[in-house]
Amino acid sequence: MPLNPQIIGKEMPHGFAGCYARQPDMIVETRPAGGETPIPFGTPLVYDTDGVSVVPAGATFTAAAFAGVAGFEIKSVLTYLDQQAGQYAPGEPTSVFQRGSINVKCYDGTPALNGTVYVRTAASGTYTTGVVGGFSATNESGSTVALTNARWGGPADANGIAELVILTKLNA
Repeated sequence: MPLNPQIIGKEMPHGFAGCYARQPDMIVETRPAGGETPIPFGTPLVYDTDGVSVVPAGATFTAAAFAGVAGFEIKSVLTYLDQQAGQYAPGEPTSVFQRGSINVKCYDGTPALNGTVYVRTAASGTYTTGVVGGFSATNESGSTVALTNARWGGPADANGIAELVILTKLNA
């Protein structure tokens, strides 16, 4: 009887933003979500002014302030209308991914293996899909900041999700 090999597909999607991509070299710590706005899974984080809670990166982001990425957690539903929200509400315990490989949304540019990771700090007329406080694979002077401790783990999938490798922990 001859073999009938079957191929389901050549590529597999990366998954969801905020999900770890590889184990076991990862450090994840829990910090309270600060500020007044929710933190979506897969968002770059910085410490709030209290030095304990974390908030999403924004226009004042610097590479030295990078605290990690908001990790994906399965949460129980507290309200009927909030069942699909992939985010942390202010005050909730937040998984802060500080080292290892994690899936994130790359809003603009084309991530490449070992490529530089940027965080957008200002809106762009050129890259209209870019989000302030979001990850980018494009260096746009004055509008993006390069992360010194992270690299892309390869190209993005069809949904724009790419593997981000955090090489070292910058902030405790």
